[in-house]
Amino acid sequence: MRNESVVTMSLPTPSRSVVDALAPTGTLRAAINLSNFLLVTGKSGDGNPEGVSPDLARALADGLGVGIELLRYKTPGEIADDAPRGVWDVANIGAEPARAESIAFTAAYCEIESTYLVPAGSPITSVDEVDRPGIRIASAARSAYGLWLDRNIGHAKVVQAEGLDGSFEAFVDMKLDALAGLRPRLITDVERLPGARILPGRFTAVQQAIGTPRGRDEAGIEYLQAFVEDAKASGLVAGLIGRHNVQGLSVAGSASPS
Repeated sequence: MRNESVVTMSLPTPSRSVVDALAPTGTLRAAINLSNFLLVTGKSGDGNPEGVSPDLARALADGLGVGIELLRYKTPGEIADDAPRGVWDVANIGAEPARAESIAFTAAYCEIESTYLVPAGSPITSVDEVDRPGIRIASAARSAYGLWLDRNIGHAKVVQAEGLDGSFEAFVDMKLDALAGLRPRLITDVERLPGARILPGRFTAVQQAIGTPRGRDEAGIEYLQAFVEDAKASGLVAGLIGRHNVQGLSVAGSASPS
C-alpha cells in the first residue's frame, strides 16, 4: 500500500547505490517497535501497524521507489538484537549510544519527554532529587530512557522490568520510590494511583530516529539523514503527528550542519 503523503517532499531521486544500501532485497524491510504507543497507535484491517512510525517508513519506501514490509517487534531491544543479522533494513527507534554500536542513526525526527512519577506522600518534588542513595527507580528494561538511566544514574538504584506494564507493576508491587517513563504514559498511570504525582521537568527526551545496520554503503545513511531533515522541514512529521492525533510528541529541531 502506498503512503498518502501529507506534504510534498523535495528530495532528489535516490541513486542506485542508495536503493541497494537501504533495500537490497528490492523491498524496504522496516522494523517497527510496537511498544511505543505514541508512534504506533493502531493497526489496519490486515494487521499492519498504523501511526507516525509506520507512515514515515512508508514515505521513505515511496521516495526510494520500492515496496515495503513492516516487521513487527515487541520491544526496541529486540530490534537492536537483530541489527547485525540482516533481518531489517531500517528501524524507527530511539537513538542511544548502546544501540549505535550496531546501528547508524539519523538525527531525531521527533522527541518524547521522559520524567518520573512518585507515589502518594513522597517527599521528592523535583527530578534532581531522584538520583540519591536509597532511592529505587522502576524502569522498562532496554527502553531508550532506561538505557539513559543506566548511563547516568549514579546514586539511586534502577530496577529494570519487562516493558511499560512490567515497570508499573514493579513500582506498585515493590513499593519503589519513582517510576521512570514517557510523560504521556505517566499521565495515564497517575490516574490509577490516588495521590501519586508526576514530577515537573524531565530527565531526558527520547530522540526518535531512523537507523540502518552498520556496515552498509554510506550512501544509505546519507540519504536517510537527508530524508529526516526534509521530513521535518517540509512538515511531514508534524502532519503525521496531527493525522494520528498524538499528544506528547514534538518535532525535533534541525540537525546541526556537520
